[in-house]
Amino acid sequence: MSKKNEFIQSVKGTRDLLPAETPLWQRVEDEARKVFAAYNFREIRTPVLEQTSLFARSVGSDTDIVTKEMYTFDDRDSGSLTLRPEATASVVRAYIEHSLYNEPGIQKLYYFGPMFRRERPQKGRYRQFYQIGAEVLGSDHPAIDAEVLEMLVLLLERLGLKEFRLLVNSVGCPKCRPEYLKVLRKALDEAKARLCEDCQRRVTTNPLRVLDCKNEADQAVIEGLPKIIDHLCSECRQHFDSVTMDLKQRGVAFEIVPRLVRGLDYYTRTTFEITSGLLGAQNALLGGGRYDGLSEMLGGPPAPGFGFAIGQDRLVLTVEASAASRPAGPLAVYVAWMGETTREAATLLARELRRAGIGTEISYHPVKLKKAMGAASKLEVRYTLIIGEEEVASGNYQVKDMGTGEQQSVSAGDVVAFLKQKLREGLQAESQLLEQK
Repeated sequence: MSKKNEFIQSVKGTRDLLPAETPLWQRVEDEARKVFAAYNFREIRTPVLEQTSLFARSVGSDTDIVTKEMYTFDDRDSGSLTLRPEATASVVRAYIEHSLYNEPGIQKLYYFGPMFRRERPQKGRYRQFYQIGAEVLGSDHPAIDAEVLEMLVLLLERLGLKEFRLLVNSVGCPKCRPEYLKVLRKALDEAKARLCEDCQRRVTTNPLRVLDCKNEADQAVIEGLPKIIDHLCSECRQHFDSVTMDLKQRGVAFEIVPRLVRGLDYYTRTTFEITSGLLGAQNALLGGGRYDGLSEMLGGPPAPGFGFAIGQDRLVLTVEASAASRPAGPLAVYVAWMGETTREAATLLARELRRAGIGTEISYHPVKLKKAMGAASKLEVRYTLIIGEEEVASGNYQVKDMGTGEQQSVSAGDVVAFLKQKLREGLQAESQLLEQK
């Protein structure tokens, strides 16, 4: 076969989300929007493309993201551009550029969207991946940290997840971290020969990132290193104690993990991760923390911040693997009509159902009853509406519950209201079942 006619596949590390998969993605996003709205967060949408300098400055020029993973290219007019590898820097850039700091109160913002990193593709990790995230800008109060963590736990519970752990730590601030780094460098110099190649480089460029290494062979060395939580200044210690006390008061379970750091330069004080055993070895579901100096780093005014990013690919995998009930698809009704004389009535009724917000499919040709039931089963609808010549003549249509097999006659004028009520009752029953789990 010539190159011209060769089949073109998707780019390595990217994938298509097919119609069978997207209902679960939509459910996750819908639930996130509801929970975020309850905590007074508003949506922000930033460009996929940003100036490369935005990430070099914020994420850190020595990070693996900047040195190895970013998709960067020279633009014809605008210098160096990068497909965003994360969204916090973009949100803070927008906050500065549009003077959101002049609006009253703190800014609570959330986002959905694709990010891009050239990593080794594996289960739940792609080169184009999706994140759900939120940022709070304008206050360093520890109650913000606790409230956001409470919100995240609520979201995971609403999605039916139970098997997850909230891990927290503090990475200090520009006042106390340099003193800790001196102690850490000394310990790393002694252990350097036993570390992986990447960590040997990090000992010089950014020793804090050694603590975040996932190389199994390095774990014994890392466990023996000095803990940053033992070297916090009085202000950072007080801030962290306030966060943990607030979490206890809210009834949010957590574990303090002294070696937990985030892989980006802008983090200060509180850092956290939520992990799930359902994900296997790569168990991080989401993470984030405080970044009180990021706005100034990007040329903006002082604007303390706290935020997180959820790996949506991994979250969907976790929800799928959990005991949570599978969400019903948007298609609820199949209209089966038999005989050309019934087509008009069936078409008009399908239109009414759709206008009422009920997902409806209709056959385009007259079908026999057995074939209609087979088509309805394949579509996994909840109800099949049967319209034959007798039904049109009597003005009463047959509504079949595809789950129970029960069939009843409903007046043509009452069909829409009847199905709306039945579907509403079904949703309530599913919601109660999910709460019990």
